[in-house]
Amino acid sequence: MAVPSTSAAGKLDHNLPNVGAINLRLILVSGKTKEFQLAPHFSALDVTQYVFDHWPDEWKDERVNSSSMLKLIYHGRFLHGSVTLGALSLPVGKTAVMHLVTRENLPESNNLKKIKRNTCCRCCPS
Repeated sequence: MAVPSTSAAGKLDHNLPNVGAINLRLILVSGKTKEFQLAPHFSALDVTQYVFDHWPDEWKDERVNSSSMLKLIYHGRFLHGSVTLGALSLPVGKTAVMHLVTRENLPESNNLKKIKRNTCCRCCPS
């Protein structure tokens, strides 16, 4: 499945060739895989929306109700919606592998956990 190229306005153009695409192999928890060709400017949010909109028939038993439930994992880390494939330095014309999981919310970052842990409600007078 190929993602259509984008025009200068940034909208999807189904008539342009997909030049400089990243071949992304997604692996579900069940072990099922599927490859998608995506543009480097696609964000993690764009990828999950595209996969949701073009859900493979062989994954029909694992379909979710919303694209917002789909999360990408790359090198053991959850990708937040705004990070692009290009920012991850994924090789154009080669295959990169990510896991696609179902999760309602992303886990908190380690920095946020440290801030919450170091905050004491008794240190400020009420």
